[in-house]
Amino acid sequence: MEQFEYHVDGMTCDHCERRVAAEVGTVHGVEHVTADASTGLVVVTADHRPDRDAIAEAVDEAGYELTRG
Repeated sequence: MEQFEYHVDGMTCDHCERRVAAEVGTVHGVEHVTADASTGLVVVTADHRPDRDAIAEAVDEAGYELTRG
């Protein structure tokens, strides 16, 4: 398993973290997700780098914006 980092704008609280983690967790190949509102960092654990467009779509579905990763 490898870890991949993504930066997300708009997360401000625990609820935001849970919402982003839940949506990103549905992306094919993602095994585990942690989100940190204080840094805007989302860390994904997966066998291979997940499709960036799929991650961006999941972040968008949660109501936030993928800025880097």
